[in-house]
Amino acid sequence: MEHLSLFFARAVLAFAGLLALVTPVAAEEPLSLSAAVRSALAHSRSLDASSAAAQGAREMAVAAAQRPDPVLRLSLDNLPVDGPDRFSVTRDFMTMRSIGLMQTLPNADKRRARGARYEREADAALSERAQRAATLQAEVAQAWLERRLQERRMQVLQDQINEARVLVQTTEAGLRGGRGSAADALGAREALAQLEQGLIGVQAERANAGLTLARFTGGPRDQPLADPPPFDRTALDITAVERLPDLAALQAREAVARAEAEVARQDLKPDWSAEIMFSQRGSQFSNMVSIGVSVPLQWDKPQRQQRELAARLARVNELEAEREEQTRERVLQVQRWQQDWRAGLQRLAHLDAQRQPLAAQRVEVALAAYRGGREGLGAVLQARRDALSLALERLALERDTAGLWAQLEYLFPDTTAGVKP
Repeated sequence: MEHLSLFFARAVLAFAGLLALVTPVAAEEPLSLSAAVRSALAHSRSLDASSAAAQGAREMAVAAAQRPDPVLRLSLDNLPVDGPDRFSVTRDFMTMRSIGLMQTLPNADKRRARGARYEREADAALSERAQRAATLQAEVAQAWLERRLQERRMQVLQDQINEARVLVQTTEAGLRGGRGSAADALGAREALAQLEQGLIGVQAERANAGLTLARFTGGPRDQPLADPPPFDRTALDITAVERLPDLAALQAREAVARAEAEVARQDLKPDWSAEIMFSQRGSQFSNMVSIGVSVPLQWDKPQRQQRELAARLARVNELEAEREEQTRERVLQVQRWQQDWRAGLQRLAHLDAQRQPLAAQRVEVALAAYRGGREGLGAVLQARRDALSLALERLALERDTAGLWAQLEYLFPDTTAGVKP
């Protein structure tokens, strides 16, 4: 028995050790762009708010399509307050204890119109949810790309710092051997200090980018990033731009306005009410039943009900015009994004094929001339500064191009990204 207990204890310790090894590996799993988008969609509470709004509108649609609750009326009529029969409920023949029930009877078309109005509200809430999802996807993609840019800037600066440290060591060694000048050594030191100062700023920007991305995904801010997806192609169908979520949301709001106009049109027909009342009198008198029908008198319909309908129809025209204008603007914006993205890809290709090789050659030539004593250290430092500027320029251009790609790629919400319907 003792050996069995010892076996279980060792097994538990071994399992705990395995968990200790596995957990850090899982925590360090690289975060891809698509995984970041999925995490943000699952983490977003604004999407849950839109879903709740849609559910609330659906519940209201059922309630609005029902008849109003009946009204129960209890009354004591014609009670004497003076004379020999005062406050008696049985001796005067006109005194009655009554119970009545009244029901308002809106027609079926009116009830359907009221229910349909909230159904359109539910559709609008879902459209706004899709719009929020698409916007969130683009924002997360931009945050992921921004953090990746800052990390690559850090790497470029760190590489430059490493080369600058080698140069500092070389110039100081040459100075000690009587082959260099103090000005070269100080110049190398100053260039190294400038790079180190720049790295501090980039590290702060990288930390802020990590915080922004973690705010969206809910994950650790220092989780490593996976390799980026290819930015030279997009799944966007330009012919589908007119069905963008924000335009669909405008169309859904227009449908709500049309439903409200239909409710106003149905309100031109007054709601009838029916009432039945039973009245009990004293035992020496007969009981009575009363039946009545009520109908509102729309005596000023041109100035009230018809004016309300006209206002609702004007709202429909307003939203329709806004949607058409917004569609034109949105299509133009997407076309411009597409043109700028393609131009960015061409600029990147030109920079990689032409400018970067020239910058690298210039550094090599300046360094060879310095080592051969034909040029001072200033030419080497200037060539390296120019190469660093070009490298940072390329990163910024790649970031802008990738950002345009993200705008195009995430125009529509990803329905397969695990978003709750």
